[in-house]
Amino acid sequence: MSVLLIDIGNTRVKWARLVNGRLARQRAAVYALWQSEDFASHVIGRARGIERVIVASVAGAQVERRVRAAARASGVVAPQFVVSARRLGGVSTAYGEPWRLGVDRLVAVIGAHELVPGRAACVVDAGTAMTIDLIDARGRHRGGAIIPGPALMVESLLRDTNGILKRSGGKRVGRSLFARSTRAAIELGARYAAAAIVDRAVAEARATLGVTPRVLLTGGAAAAIDPLIRSAHVNVPDLVLRGLAALI
Repeated sequence: MSVLLIDIGNTRVKWARLVNGRLARQRAAVYALWQSEDFASHVIGRARGIERVIVASVAGAQVERRVRAAARASGVVAPQFVVSARRLGGVSTAYGEPWRLGVDRLVAVIGAHELVPGRAACVVDAGTAMTIDLIDARGRHRGGAIIPGPALMVESLLRDTNGILKRSGGKRVGRSLFARSTRAAIELGARYAAAAIVDRAVAEARATLGVTPRVLLTGGAAAAIDPLIRSAHVNVPDLVLRGLAALI
């Protein structure tokens, strides 16, 4: 069986083919200006011979309509959009209203449970928004946190302040938390803040579960915070796609 798996986040779309149970290399692109023909030419139109298209999307109804139109134009089977539920893919969530849990978060947790079965895991998805979700060894999603991703932190400072914006030009001098230019202070401050909350989340998870969870890092901003996280962790760039594959 050949299946096209698509993960549509707030900024980027990621996709890969699953052929006879094996996941191919993930591809990714920024889709902000894409119309249906762009999804067709870049993502769906090239996937010949596919039997199913499975999508996890947090991009909203308009983008979903464009993906459906792209599939029709390409002569491909209609996409199946995953929706959050109390129980899905061997995982259950403690969310009071499961439909409010972002489907990308739930699918990433499913991917983590598939990768480290029988172990607690802390899933960190660093993108435009950064989410941290905890799943215990039995596959129960205990909840999570959402904060701005590093780029969004920087953007908000530049947009909503005056003095910092005026001083934010020039060279990005410095590599540590104590930067030597305003621009570097903003960017590195955001990265260190994001990394610090991961370490705090691990400590909170250990207090909650009585064990140290395995930390799985994913998302477009993962590389920016990876070296700053002190807790042991592994980078899994295609974690959401792995979660979609577990639903086949």
